[in-house]
Amino acid sequence: MSDCGCEAPEVKTEQERRVLRIALGLNAAMAVIGGLAGWIAQSTGLLADALDMLSDATAYAIALLAIGRSALFKIRAATLSGGILLVLGLGVLFEVGRRLIYGAEPLSEWMIGTAILSLVVNLTVLRLLAPMRSGEVHLRATWLFTRADVVANLGVIFAGLLILWLGVPYPDYVIGTLIGLYVVKEAVEILRDARSEATNEFEDARSGL
Repeated sequence: MSDCGCEAPEVKTEQERRVLRIALGLNAAMAVIGGLAGWIAQSTGLLADALDMLSDATAYAIALLAIGRSALFKIRAATLSGGILLVLGLGVLFEVGRRLIYGAEPLSEWMIGTAILSLVVNLTVLRLLAPMRSGEVHLRATWLFTRADVVANLGVIFAGLLILWLGVPYPDYVIGTLIGLYVVKEAVEILRDARSEATNEFEDARSGL
């Protein structure tokens, strides 16, 4: 066979599975680490980041199930991912409001250290997922999830530095709110993408009749 640079579908599928398994393991681990660190540090930013990582792990698990399935299954998988992300984003905003009312004393050192570790993990996963950013809808969703995480990590690091400098908890509330809003935005983008794919599938089915 000539070296045409082509890949058989089953080869590409196996590569996607391997990447998604790695991404799933890394994000699940960081969700646990970030959640514990957020609880110890009393940081809404870290808790928001951990929830975001948990939603990523869920998205990767759904994407793994979707590989090799029908287009309709993949659209439903992306829709479910977007729905989960939307709920978690709203939950983060609720938690920020609760902390504003009852107060908290976030520990900046924990915030910065944990966010740096998360950033390294997310940059690694983002590099692995880069070939999928223009792939099918359920794979595009996973890339969007990870892109959001990188932005969130940088925000938490910045908020931790401000708390260390100013000695007040408000930067943590601000970054928690911003992460929550960004998560909601990404969720809406994924749901819109899935709806667009569903419309295209419907139109293709009609034209084929």
